[in-house]
Amino acid sequence: MDRESDAYTPSAMRERVSAAAVVKAATPLGKTFALAVLAGSFIALGSVGSLVALTGTEGLGWGLQRFFAGGVFSVGLALVVVAGAELFTGDNLMVMGWVDRRVSLVDLARTWAVVAAGNVVGGVGLAGLWAASRPSPKVIETLLTSAAAKAALDPGPAFFRAVLCNVLVCLAVWAVFSCRSTGEKLLVVMLPVATFVAAGFEHSVANVFFFASAALLGPLDVPGAMMNLAVVTAGNVAGGAGLVALVYAWVYRAPGR
Repeated sequence: MDRESDAYTPSAMRERVSAAAVVKAATPLGKTFALAVLAGSFIALGSVGSLVALTGTEGLGWGLQRFFAGGVFSVGLALVVVAGAELFTGDNLMVMGWVDRRVSLVDLARTWAVVAAGNVVGGVGLAGLWAASRPSPKVIETLLTSAAAKAALDPGPAFFRAVLCNVLVCLAVWAVFSCRSTGEKLLVVMLPVATFVAAGFEHSVANVFFFASAALLGPLDVPGAMMNLAVVTAGNVAGGAGLVALVYAWVYRAPGR
């Protein structure tokens, strides 16, 4: 078999993720911010698609309806990994570079901060463009119902839903590092992302778009939204950096590291 067509092994994937962390930390902050704005916009576009998919498809049944919406939502992460962009939740994997002492804690924190800020700008900006496009009233109703449910979610469940969400997101991004073709990347991204949406888990960057859109198109519980974003961001980091990046960094660490 042609080894150039084989998927990368987990050990090779670990090295690729660690090396990518070095590149990300060394990228000029202006470029990092621009790429993060793109990622926030991409996730927002996937969110728009998921809202449309959830609207008027009750005949599929609750589970199939949500899995279908999740499949549409996955276009956001697909664009991030294929077109090239910086997403805060996926960049939690940079912890591997820190574990290997190739990226300092200061560089890690700075990169995360810039990426998170860019994601917010991208999500809010796309929300403004979408609101200006005058979406269907039925889709707006779906949006407001979803945003209200997120803002009303208690901190405990929100945190654990966020942990589980970013376990799946980071597993999707981790799996991308095994791929050699665009088609493979699209497939390994779609299934974990569709699963987290179907399960009702919480993604901080997507929630920025939902809350910003709700604020522009209807009522929003602002204190509830702010609490949700704070708790969900913490849960995303715990799931992505803690349960995926640190575990794989330890399991597949090279001898002597």
